[in-house]
Amino acid sequence: MQKRVFLKAAAALAATVSFSLAHAQTPIKFQLDWRFEGPAALFLVPVAKGYFKEAKLDVTVDAGNGSGGTVTRVASGSYDMGFADLAALMEFHANNPDAPNKPVAVMMVYNNTPASVMALKKSGIKTPADLNGKKLGAPVFDAGRRAFPIFAKANNVTGVQWTAMDPPLRETMLVRGDIDAITGFTFTSLLNLEARGAKAEDVVVLQYPDYGVKLYGNAIIVSPKLLKENPEAVKAFLKAFTKGMKDVLANPAAAIETVKARDGIINVDLETRRLKLAIDTVVNSADARAEGFGQVNPGRLSLMASQVSDAFATKTRVNPDTIWTSSVLPTKAELNVLPAPKK
Repeated sequence: MQKRVFLKAAAALAATVSFSLAHAQTPIKFQLDWRFEGPAALFLVPVAKGYFKEAKLDVTVDAGNGSGGTVTRVASGSYDMGFADLAALMEFHANNPDAPNKPVAVMMVYNNTPASVMALKKSGIKTPADLNGKKLGAPVFDAGRRAFPIFAKANNVTGVQWTAMDPPLRETMLVRGDIDAITGFTFTSLLNLEARGAKAEDVVVLQYPDYGVKLYGNAIIVSPKLLKENPEAVKAFLKAFTKGMKDVLANPAAAIETVKARDGIINVDLETRRLKLAIDTVVNSADARAEGFGQVNPGRLSLMASQVSDAFATKTRVNPDTIWTSSVLPTKAELNVLPAPKK
């Protein structure tokens, strides 16, 4: 009798362990580059729809405060993966050649940098040449400001004077006339200017990709530890993310509900516009369609590495081979998510 009870208990325990292993989820801490705004939907949709859970991943998504911070936190092990500007990742690699844990980019999401120079039409600024000798403003860590030397070199811009400020003051100072122009992400600063009383038709937007600057934008980055110890988890993450991306592209307005669920005070209409603007300018761009979603062009990546080394005056030259790997990307068929351009 006792033996039978013992065998039953052992069988039950084995079944429980087997069930637990079959349903075990790999925890992944993920940090965004910025607050819970429209583009955050790209990561919140696959969470909300259970795509990560289906892939046996327990993903938590936290807001960030800039790409530099995201890169540093993934490097420190505080986060397993993150979303960050590729230039910030390159800078970290080149300035910390002996760092034991340098994050690696594994999927390109913003195929073009979202950076642009913005000015009010009344300033008389219409082209990059009009920026000569002007006063520009941006936070010191702003991606557009950091990459401005590349924009300036491509367009022969000289004599610019910079004013630094905290992010919330950037657009305010432009509207007040304290500065002539600002740098920032198009889908961030343009809408922020509108919120401060400027009309869209009164804003001049000089997008870096339109003026000879072919930098890549934000990519999904991963800690080398996770990539080495559990590449299958990284593959599963990217596949689930890509599935969510298809949903976001198909219905951006519905996707914003996932952002509102994380930050109840967002302006839904504004963030829907922000998401759509991000999709149109840097996700579903001509370059992205040419290269394929998630992927990079080796020649373009090498050029960017050289440009970042010069513009950021890094301690060592950026080695493009160490900052990117395509080894965990979904198949090309799975990456075929970009809709045809609007006519």
